[in-house]
Amino acid sequence: MSASSSRPDRANAREVEGARGKISKPSPRDGKPGLAASRGSVAASTALGMTRDALMEEFLRYLANERNASPRTLKAYRHALTGFRAENKTSWKKCVPDDFRNYLFEVMKRGQARSYVRLQFSALRTFYQFLAARKRLRHNPVREVQLPKMEKKLPLVLTRHQVDELLTAPTREPKSRSAPSWMPLRDVAIMELFYSSGLRLSELAALDVADVDPYTESVRVFGKGRKERVCPVGLPALEAIQKYRATANVHAAALFINKARRRMSARSVWLVLKRYVRRTSIPISMSPHKLRHSFATHMLDRGADLRSVQALLGHASLSSTQIYTHVTVERLKKAYADAHPRA
Repeated sequence: MSASSSRPDRANAREVEGARGKISKPSPRDGKPGLAASRGSVAASTALGMTRDALMEEFLRYLANERNASPRTLKAYRHALTGFRAENKTSWKKCVPDDFRNYLFEVMKRGQARSYVRLQFSALRTFYQFLAARKRLRHNPVREVQLPKMEKKLPLVLTRHQVDELLTAPTREPKSRSAPSWMPLRDVAIMELFYSSGLRLSELAALDVADVDPYTESVRVFGKGRKERVCPVGLPALEAIQKYRATANVHAAALFINKARRRMSARSVWLVLKRYVRRTSIPISMSPHKLRHSFATHMLDRGADLRSVQALLGHASLSSTQIYTHVTVERLKKAYADAHPRA
């Protein structure tokens, strides 16, 4: 599905990052959790004056310290658990499947997207897996709840012409007097790297100078669950990064900085992209993730195999990558219909 022929869909809730998986019983050698930063994140509800839930807090400490979950993941899990607790005050260990079916009904009545509903119940299911492994709970009541199926929406992707138009937008825009002279070069480097390597927004914002290796033409990123992967970087992106760094005098620490010379936040990067889209003919609302969609689809269009694209995107499951094959098939069907005399 090309961006030129589709309207923007409502943004779906993101899948919970890398915290799911097999929950093992603690080893006697594990000791007590000791990550101060994680404790701070996990204890956020206490600071907000919420009633302390001992089992939930222990579960969140487990995610932070043993599963190496990101602050964003912890926030998503906390939101899911406190959302259920706001509707149902029954003890976690005494909840039955009907409690969760009633909660599902209430959430669906609010008109929430199916992806959001599944995200909430994914967190609840993982919480009960934790209780079964660590608290000897014999039954997982969430397993018996049938969830609504995901809506199969094809991701919106840009055409190659639209990508080219977007990547050159910073060089065409008049520079603001208050902005440093290197800022347009930084913006070109950001968008070139997004499209060149298919990075997530959070991955790009977290990059340091040392993560980009011009000799091996690659970038080291930490994805969901702090999983490390190395992605190739194209020559145009490397040249854009080098030009920006030389002009902005960026030699260490954060790769992409703001005019105060501090690391750019993920939101700031998003706003950069949004600003330049308004200067193009692209008819849809753009997000950095659409550049990631475009990266994957264009790779498959040019003959890349699915497993390679999966590795480049950092997808844990091949099914997450397969959605792009449907986009490619749809494009082939359209090309066939437009070009074949007897289509």
